[in-house]
Amino acid sequence: MDTIVELSVKETLKKVFGFDNFRGSQEEIINNIMDGNNTFVIMPTGAGKSLCYQLPAITKEGTAIVISPLIALMKNQVDQMNAFGINARFLNSTLSKSESNKVKKSTLAGETKLLYVAPESLTKEENVAFLQQANISFAAIDEAHCISEWGHDFRPEYRRIKSILAQLGDIPMIALTATATPKVQLDIQKNLDMENARLFQSSFNRDNLYYEVKPKQQAKKHLIKFIKDHRGQSGIVYCLSRKKVEEIANFLQVNDINAAPYHAGMEAKDRIKNQDAFLNEDTDVIVATIAFGMGIDKPDVRFVVHYDVPKSIEGYYQETGRAGRDSINSNCLMFYSYNDILKLEKFNKDKAVSERENAKFLLDEMASYAESSVCRRKQLLHYFGEEWPEENCNMCDNCRHPREKFDGESMALLAIEVVVETKERFDINHLGEVLAGEHSQHVKSYNHDKLEVFGKGNDHTELYWKSVIRQTLLAEFIEKDIDIPGVFKVTEKGKKFLTDPYSVEFTKDHEFEIEGHEEEFETESINTQAYDKVLFDILKALRKTVARKKGLPPYVIFSDPSMEEMATVYPMTNDDLKKIIGVGESKARKFGKDFIDLIQKYVEENDISTFSDVLIKTAGIKSKNKIFIISQIDRKIDFEEIAEGKSMTYEQLVEEVEHICFGGTKLDIDYYINQLMDDDRQGDIADYFMSAETDSLEVALDELDEDYSEDEIRLMRVKFMSEHAH
Repeated sequence: MDTIVELSVKETLKKVFGFDNFRGSQEEIINNIMDGNNTFVIMPTGAGKSLCYQLPAITKEGTAIVISPLIALMKNQVDQMNAFGINARFLNSTLSKSESNKVKKSTLAGETKLLYVAPESLTKEENVAFLQQANISFAAIDEAHCISEWGHDFRPEYRRIKSILAQLGDIPMIALTATATPKVQLDIQKNLDMENARLFQSSFNRDNLYYEVKPKQQAKKHLIKFIKDHRGQSGIVYCLSRKKVEEIANFLQVNDINAAPYHAGMEAKDRIKNQDAFLNEDTDVIVATIAFGMGIDKPDVRFVVHYDVPKSIEGYYQETGRAGRDSINSNCLMFYSYNDILKLEKFNKDKAVSERENAKFLLDEMASYAESSVCRRKQLLHYFGEEWPEENCNMCDNCRHPREKFDGESMALLAIEVVVETKERFDINHLGEVLAGEHSQHVKSYNHDKLEVFGKGNDHTELYWKSVIRQTLLAEFIEKDIDIPGVFKVTEKGKKFLTDPYSVEFTKDHEFEIEGHEEEFETESINTQAYDKVLFDILKALRKTVARKKGLPPYVIFSDPSMEEMATVYPMTNDDLKKIIGVGESKARKFGKDFIDLIQKYVEENDISTFSDVLIKTAGIKSKNKIFIISQIDRKIDFEEIAEGKSMTYEQLVEEVEHICFGGTKLDIDYYINQLMDDDRQGDIADYFMSAETDSLEVALDELDEDYSEDEIRLMRVKFMSEHAH
């Protein structure tokens, strides 16, 4: 390579980007492009892929085309280059005709060094004709995994890139991606006719990232605790749906976390505002769909949380890669529930058969990763065709908190045998069924129930054998067939193991179905399945004593759900107690002191670590109507008129009124009850609630005379609780 050009590249690195040295293989990649050679770059997120085409584009004569799938990413990178004093433009559907003409004029005049083009724009005949007139230095295909049907983000228009570029002459190409399995890698090279391109593949290992998977049990509580443990740090919480993004962002805000939402359904100005606030550290946490983060230049993201399970390991790897780009230790937490996998499978049901099968394969891989107790780093690297030599990375939950191990020699032998006997043509689900002795339609259709290996492992489940097969794969006794995803072949190492076996150590998988169930967001209280039953009984006895002194039924003091929550989170102050569902300020002030004193003493005597800092607050599903309803009741407006004002039915309004009252707010509805019932009827129902052991509506309907309607009992219950409980 010409020495003058080489110096120019290094001078540009310092002058434009402010770096003294290249990272990793950046210099080799740039030199290869400068020499006019086709180049294929597989480099993890945050390792500096963009520089690999930006710097030669600046240095070489002409304009470099950058084909990019995301409009937001284009704008971000164009703004960044313009800030460096480099003329960069983009050509996509957001531009008006006159704006597009300005971009084309600048390019034809040789003023534009980088032209970012959406693949959809590239396919338009008028744009092809324009590019044929321009002096194109080379073409960069960013996010090249979009070419492959076996990748996690397939875009059909990417398949046309090669034929369109061919119309522009013999221009060099550089394809870049952060995520490519061996299968996807071959697909990219074949489709772009780049089999002979020089491949630059960096390690997929991000040794500063800590990987952790938690069961989706009390997920909101764990999310609050996790973020508060990283208070003041930047983080991203990924959700699968726009609705969930809004819900979780609102939930975090209610719990005093500086968070903002980001998804494609928002107004563009609001998305940009929230993104800029995150980049400028005015917002700590962005709650987003996967649309957020690609190409965002923020090196100090300290944590990435997947509130929902991602659709693929490629997506998961790419999204976690947005943490710790500055090489400082950062955390990646995923909440896992197999329910999420089932939901995602339902979303795929209307896709074409081949697309649906591929999506299911990717989901199966994701579930396997989450449930496996093997080193997570080892699993991730193996997925991308790279081996991790160490037994313990000490930077994942499975390595720091290992599960029970067992000798897997006999199990691995059976796993290899079933691959051999089924002629190396079947996936993990089929192999698991054969070993477990399942007489499924699929197994019988191939006569695999007649195989010698069939049912040899019938003392274990199909799930168990799938775990064994995955660990046999990681031990390199079997390998994935690169041409047929999901199918296994026996390696040379595996063949030798069959004839000369030896002890191998396997690990028992996590059992997430047993460990917990997903907590629904709509739940107003936290999950109290695991409350401290000893404390609950003590609180119940205290409630009885207080109730006797006050001359009130025990349920008026605190409800059972309220006390279950107290026995879960151990509120130690009045402020903590007010956050408990159904308590509120007046009830905490009226009855709270004895309960707080008891809990403090219990915690101290039993040396309990409390989580009062993660007492969660919900925005309340009906909070939008709450202020309106309270103000209308204060003005003594009839219920029918209040309901009409909010386009609600009368029944819906009564439910809202109950919700507000039982949530801890005192309501004076005497004016309305007095219109419906005389004093005697009111007195009869009030006497019932004063002597009852529970405020259950069903019990009240059974106990009271049939002359009393459900509506009367419900309204009197609100009146009774407002007068005595608040």
